This record gives sequence, C-alpha cells and structure tokens, in this order.
Amino acid sequence: MRRKKLAAIAITSLALLVVLAPYRVTAQDTATPYPKMAPVDQYLMNRDAEIALARSAAPESISRDAEVLILGRHGFETAVPGKNGFVCVVERSWTSAPDADFWNSRVRVPVCYNAAAAHSFLPRNLKRTELILAGRTKAETDETIAASIEKKELPAMENGAMCYMMSKQGYGGDTVPHWPAHLMFYFSHTAPAAWGANQPGSPIVAMSDDRERLTEFVIPVRRWSDGKEAR
Repeated sequence: MRRKKLAAIAITSLALLVVLAPYRVTAQDTATPYPKMAPVDQYLMNRDAEIALARSAAPESISRDAEVLILGRHGFETAVPGKNGFVCVVERSWTSAPDADFWNSRVRVPVCYNAAAAHSFLPRNLKRTELILAGRTKAETDETIAASIEKKELPAMENGAMCYMMSKQGYGGDTVPHWPAHLMFYFSHTAPAAWGANQPGSPIVAMSDDRERLTEFVIPVRRWSDGKEAR
C-alpha cells in the first residue's frame, strides 16, 4: 500500500492521542531530516534483542509460542520457529513510520500477527522490505506492491486477520515516538460504517487504501503487553 498516509487521530473515549497506520497517512516530505536510506547496518539489531522486542508486541501467553522474524541484509528471516500460528516481528521505518520518518533507521515497531494476517497482510510488508533493501525507491516500491496485489501475486485479506501492537517498547520515529497500545484488524474493502468507526464517541478508527484494496480497523486497549495499565 502507499505509505503516504499517516495522521494523528484523537480517540477521546480512552483519552489517547493515536497516530495510526503509519503506512497510510498523507504527510509532507519537505525538510525531512531523513532524505534517503541510511547504510543497511543502521537498520539491523542484535539478534537476541530483536527477538525480545518482537515478542513484546503481544501478551506473553501469545508471543511465547509465536514464530519470530528478524531483519537480515536482504529481508526478514525466521529466527525462532512458532507453534501457535502467530508471527512476531520488529517492523522498520518503511512499513511503520510517517513519511517524514520513512528512512529513519532508528524506527523499531513491534507487531505480532495472528495466522490469518501472517498469511495475507504480512507478505505485503515482507515484500516491501525486500524491495527497499534491494535499492528500490519509495515510489517504485509502492507501485510494485500495488501491481502485485492487482495481479493477485499478493493475497487478499483472510477472514479474521489481525495483529497486536501492545508493546511499551520500540520507537515509532521522531514524528510519533511511541504508539499507544492497540489492536488492528484487516479486511479487503469494508465500509468503516459497518463497525461504527470514525464516529463521535466511537473508540474504533478505520483507514482505507483503495490501491491496496485494504481497510484497517484500529482499536486502542487499556493495557500494555506486560499487563500494566496503558495511560
């Protein structure tokens, strides 16, 4: 999907300021402090630290048996096999940051996908990562992803696709240093009104991307993955 859509959304029912869908908000690229990709080494992490950070995305009851991916020089690779169908990963700037932070090498966003999302949504981010690390520009990557979806080389969303983003760790970028704890649900084009999303008093935020034929619903939660209250 085009990673050009990142905006701040106030969810007043939980008194949270949520900047959601880093991959989908219109933001200005002017005067960005990160005009190009940094050396690949700056995006990499210590293996054990990356595994631990990835697992922090979801409660330990879920993440302890999840597959864990870590970033290598050419893309994400399996570091720990899983048992429960979940896949935890630390996403980088090109999939999980506003446009101004698109090349920010310090971005680290823990996400844990359930099996349905791991089969249908995650492949888009894995493909995007491979393209970026192969030297493609942001625009070229956006076009390739959209074309792959059009050709059905990348799958439509499976029923029940969702992810946990409940880590109090990680770094979302200079624009959004930390995401509030929340869950995300993925659909292939669903009207936000079907969930009562984006309505006054509703805790549900929805975002749609026509090029990627994707609608995401975001629901904030009141606790971090370690069980502590998220204020």
